[in-house]
Amino acid sequence: MSITSYPELVRIAGSGNTVSFGGTNTDAFGRLRVSEPYTLFDSQNRYATDEQFSTSTAGSGAATHLSNESSVSMAVSTTSGDEVVRQTFRVFPYQPGKSLLLLATFKMDTAKTNLRQRVGYFNTGNGVFLEQGANGITFVLRTSTSGSASDARYVAKASWNGDKLDGTGASGITLDLTKTQILFLDFEWLGVGSVRCGFVINGVFIVAHTFHNANEQTSVYMTTAILPVRYEITNTGTVASSSALKQICSSVMSEGGYEAVSQEHSARMTSATTGTFLTTTFKPLVSIRLASTALGAVVLPYNLNFLPTTSDNYELALFKNTTLTTPTWTTASSTNSVEQDIASTSMSGGTICYTEFTTGKSGRVPLATGSGYNWDLQIGSSLANVSDIYTLAARTLTGTGGGIGSVTFYDLT
Repeated sequence: MSITSYPELVRIAGSGNTVSFGGTNTDAFGRLRVSEPYTLFDSQNRYATDEQFSTSTAGSGAATHLSNESSVSMAVSTTSGDEVVRQTFRVFPYQPGKSLLLLATFKMDTAKTNLRQRVGYFNTGNGVFLEQGANGITFVLRTSTSGSASDARYVAKASWNGDKLDGTGASGITLDLTKTQILFLDFEWLGVGSVRCGFVINGVFIVAHTFHNANEQTSVYMTTAILPVRYEITNTGTVASSSALKQICSSVMSEGGYEAVSQEHSARMTSATTGTFLTTTFKPLVSIRLASTALGAVVLPYNLNFLPTTSDNYELALFKNTTLTTPTWTTASSTNSVEQDIASTSMSGGTICYTEFTTGKSGRVPLATGSGYNWDLQIGSSLANVSDIYTLAARTLTGTGGGIGSVTFYDLT
């Protein structure tokens, strides 16, 4: 007995029976969802506000951790201009031909005049999000293909082309955003694919609206699908009472796996330090950051290398966001997405992400940062457009010493 597959139909030949697998039983490319998703990112707020998000506030806006609810309260007063924005430092890689799935949980405040609340996969230039605001409850496809951001493609709840979630749809459910919700968005990008928007209720994926683009648009529907997760609450004018949007959990997944194949790039010293440069205090050797023109790039440090030139014992470390003295940033070799510094001679602060010990003149010492891609080491940027910095640093355990180092990385943009 053979099985012939179509995007939303499986026919068992010779049986006279047809079994349909439609809707969200298939991914954004019409493939039956049978494989486990590959997680690119996940977030929760169990013991503290998740530090994977950059927070921006205006006016009396404030983000407060709710320990008993494992949530973050994004609160504003009644004053016009109050705002709280939480956006991931990282953006998430999209591979053409793979369905990209976002799950985000939240609870919005009651709809009020001049109060706008948003949750989705977007930034100030591109993306898709759920909004409750001046136009009621809408799904919005933001695009910058014209050179500036536009939210012209918004669809009000009454015009959704799926289940309008008003009690009359196939689910029979009426949407209530003042109750906790699971928003899902899945992307068939390729520049021209569809985006499905909806909610997971009672364990069922309910498609509320689909943005179709193939055979309809004259250009790609947005500049990129490599975007952050973002939550917003904003007073666009004076509001009758204080409000709060609760941010709970979120996850970004590549459905059908992720091909971990990429060219390695390198940021490297061109000559060794003197034999007295390194002391028992950490000194920077090589640092990398995102270029200001590529803050949306997907860059992951992969390997650290150090060759000592004197006989001593050394500790090597990868620091995140240390403060460098008088850095000189230049474009790293073979990619314009990354800048490197090899000029700094001292550093302070920062967080140690990885350490290793080696002995003098032992040769190349690779500091593996994990097999495959370690997404937690991805270089991010803040809402203020400030890139993370990773620094390979070294120190001797006794006396002085010298050496030469490099940092290899992947650019998956």
